[in-house]
Amino acid sequence: QVQLVESGGGLVQAGGSLRLSCAASGRTFSSYSMGWFRQAPGKEREFVAAISRSGLSTYYADSVKGRFTISRDNAKNTVYLQMNSLKPEDTAVYYCAADRTFLSNSVYYRAGEYDYWGQGTQVTVSS
Repeated sequence: QVQLVESGGGLVQAGGSLRLSCAASGRTFSSYSMGWFRQAPGKEREFVAAISRSGLSTYYADSVKGRFTISRDNAKNTVYLQMNSLKPEDTAVYYCAADRTFLSNSVYYRAGEYDYWGQGTQVTVSS
């Protein structure tokens, strides 16, 4: 089992940047493919980005491609989401998620494939 704690959210002006972190408990972090999702008020949770166990494979939603970068540090049990050129429509609660998998280079974009979720961190982008 793994516990996930997100941090790094806040209020930023449009065009600005934020870096989210997600710290995982346990000694098997490298066994998990990781993902970031977000949920805006009144909307369904949507996929943002994913990274494989090895860190060699990544996948992004079209809405964030070229602006957001997902990365991980298995030695620190942490996954990151660097968000640049933020837009008001990026405003949401951001969640990290973990999927235990035997596949080193697989990434997943469906929320149902993830086994563990953090509590979320609020990101607000003002215009």
